[in-house]
Amino acid sequence: MCVDADARPPLPPIRGAALDSHDLTLTAADGTHVAAHAARAAEPSGAGIVILPDVRGLHPFFDELALRFAEAGAEAVAFDTFSRTAGTGKRDDDFDYQSHVPLIRHETLNQDVAAAAAYLRSPEGGAVDRLFTIGFCLGGRASLVQGARPELGLAGVIGFYGFPTGDHRTGLPAPTDLADRFTCPVLAIFGGADQAIPAEARDAFDRALSTAGIEHRVAVYDGAPHSFFDRKAQQYADASADAWRQVLDFMGVGGRQS
Repeated sequence: MCVDADARPPLPPIRGAALDSHDLTLTAADGTHVAAHAARAAEPSGAGIVILPDVRGLHPFFDELALRFAEAGAEAVAFDTFSRTAGTGKRDDDFDYQSHVPLIRHETLNQDVAAAAAYLRSPEGGAVDRLFTIGFCLGGRASLVQGARPELGLAGVIGFYGFPTGDHRTGLPAPTDLADRFTCPVLAIFGGADQAIPAEARDAFDRALSTAGIEHRVAVYDGAPHSFFDRKAQQYADASADAWRQVLDFMGVGGRQS
């Protein structure tokens, strides 16, 4: 598991008000219905963000994260990675997500990201003028590879502890392998004590982006483990606060006052 069942996102350093937060259903290009949760900013900045969850799918962590982005001025939508195999209904903590992870397909996941992007660009989603993706663990890898999809017109991609190299059981390509196809800036965030992602893998991704001439930042928090971005992990509160600042600055919403 990426994070505990009761994990919740840290509060952003910049907080205003959210206009609305609600469940909705997206429709992908192939007609598949995808569960999602969206939040609208009371003071929009023009930025929008698609949130790709970790291995648990649309967990309350990501519902709340969408709300926190809205409070910081970004329109947000988090979508469920498992709607195609587990349906669009609500699920509890007993959901066997591990049996659904291998069923994810890169091509259909891309369709779901595109549906979320289209929602944020619509009047209902806030008609954003610059769009980003963010993901965590499995979703972090999936978010980073969106940088190689010029048709999305992304302003940037963000990945928290996404595996940047090697094969993955879902078939999701490695971000490092696609670096020369990226068309937007990248923010990659890692815990320095993450046992699953060694420094060699982080460095390989950094080098690949540099070689490709892609604007990027790789932020590593010494001593922080995988899934450190958690409100109840007080020992990593400073790392989480700085990660929030990095994300909001990357999105161009870092100048707002609390």
